[in-house]
Amino acid sequence: MPHRETSKRRRPSLSMPILRTSRAQHKAGNLTLGTLLAGLGERSFGWAIVVFSLLTLLPLPPGSSLVTALPVLFTTAQMMVGFPHVRLPGPVARVKIDQQKLRRTLLGLRPVTRRLENTLRPRLVAIFAPRHEPLLGLALFIIAFALFLPIPGSGWFPAISLFVVGVGLVERDGVVTVLGLAFGAFSVFLTVAILMSLANGAEAMIG
Repeated sequence: MPHRETSKRRRPSLSMPILRTSRAQHKAGNLTLGTLLAGLGERSFGWAIVVFSLLTLLPLPPGSSLVTALPVLFTTAQMMVGFPHVRLPGPVARVKIDQQKLRRTLLGLRPVTRRLENTLRPRLVAIFAPRHEPLLGLALFIIAFALFLPIPGSGWFPAISLFVVGVGLVERDGVVTVLGLAFGAFSVFLTVAILMSLANGAEAMIG
């Protein structure tokens, strides 16, 4: 038991690869979405979803999700149609990242990442089989579309669910991935409920 507890404590932080890579690229003056993903290496879909969901959580003006959610939609669409890895178009790859804002966002997510770090391990790996990727991509695309809609008060939920699913993809943890998808389904339901409420309110005002 003591050995297991020690190994858990020594598990690398989920945020460390992103922080280390972004810091090095920031110092070199070439921190962009493309270079950050390239620096993170394999399992590009998982890392892309993690990075792009973090981008939507940055402190930005209202309505920014119309822009920041586009890379998530682009990535999940590629996964849905069966691309073997993420292919960023030039303009998206060249988007610059504010390293300090990224760092603050990662630190703000520590309550979530600490819990994930204590549980992550390869489980239910069958759901990551190539034949399941289109269905998984479709589910993530729907969640990303909920994130894309500039609805006040709803954006955090799909962004966090995408972050959790992305971590599950990187670590090949099917249980965490399923939990992230379940939270994503809740976020989609919440978005639909808010839309219906806004539509009913507008109809009442017009009537």
